[in-house]
Amino acid sequence: MDRLTREDLKFFASDDSRWRISLFMPVHRAGRDTEQNPIRLKNLVRRAEEGLEERRMRSPEAEHMLRPARKLVDDPLFWQNQSDGLALFISGDSFRCFRVPIPFQELSVISTRFHFTPLLPLFEDEGRFYILALSQNMIRLLEATKYTVDEVDVDSMLPALGEALQFDRFEKQLQFHTGTSTGRSGGRAAMYHGHDPSDEEKGRLLRWFHRIDDDLPGILRGGAPLVLAGVEYLLPLYREANSYSSLVEEGITGNADGAKPEELHSKALAIVEPILAKTREDAVAKFSGMSGTERVSSDLDRILEGAGHGRVEVLFVAEGAWKWGRVAPDGAIVRSEGTEGGAEEDLINLASVRTLLNGGSVYALERDRMPCGEEVCALYRY
Repeated sequence: MDRLTREDLKFFASDDSRWRISLFMPVHRAGRDTEQNPIRLKNLVRRAEEGLEERRMRSPEAEHMLRPARKLVDDPLFWQNQSDGLALFISGDSFRCFRVPIPFQELSVISTRFHFTPLLPLFEDEGRFYILALSQNMIRLLEATKYTVDEVDVDSMLPALGEALQFDRFEKQLQFHTGTSTGRSGGRAAMYHGHDPSDEEKGRLLRWFHRIDDDLPGILRGGAPLVLAGVEYLLPLYREANSYSSLVEEGITGNADGAKPEELHSKALAIVEPILAKTREDAVAKFSGMSGTERVSSDLDRILEGAGHGRVEVLFVAEGAWKWGRVAPDGAIVRSEGTEGGAEEDLINLASVRTLLNGGSVYALERDRMPCGEEVCALYRY
């Protein structure tokens, strides 16, 4: 079972003219309905096999291609610890399966490129944020979206930082309250009472936190919100060192050492949801403000070209929208008003993958919320 990350975008962008099968299905996680999970997958695989036969693939070849998916149907271990949705991607030399927290509609797509758009909610920029968990012994950095959370290997990315951040344990009765002087981020500086640490200890912590602050922007992408987590006396001290503009004012208090990523994710998501929702609203407002200029377009051919060259800053797609066609060897777009068949693919799917690969943002919106009134539209960087 694979874990879906942004690195997988290259997997979805690949196209070598061979048939590729994309299967999506919802998964029941509890109760008697769980018995329907294998049946649903079996039916989806059968539907894919019929689609291959319609494309004149010989039956033994189709059966061989789908064999890895069929093995899952009767595997009781596979159906344990499922998420809300299941996504399978099959080609002649590749089989990948993802458990994802999205309750998909059942869907089977056969094309020369894997179908990606049902996974868009996992990659929307409005869902990305970070959690920096501080403790006396270590730091942990987590990258999260609305649906996922992953530990970032700080020691691997910044070895010197990891070595420097082996905190000496402070005495347990160390406490503080917040004073009125301001730090680099405009927050209040840390003031201590009870058993005060020595000036040397406070200075060492501040030096460590300044070092984190110096190196962290090299890891964080796109100015995403950053939420602090840790025992109370560390958070204001870190704020005194902080210069990252997207540090969220509210933090998660408590010992973060033993906290599971999912626990930190749930608490941080409740804090950042209002901020993340504004990101999408700002993108829509920016598009509307550029209406009538060359910076916006609802021309899919132009959008595809711009996305391929990294010009698309934000792409909006209507949920459930499809535009079938193919990319000719010379790069020209050949449109079709029909449905999948031949060597065609969903061009909205292709535009989404190209936009994300080149650092743009993609939002799937309900049709009545599309800022252009069309099924796809883009805001260009230039």
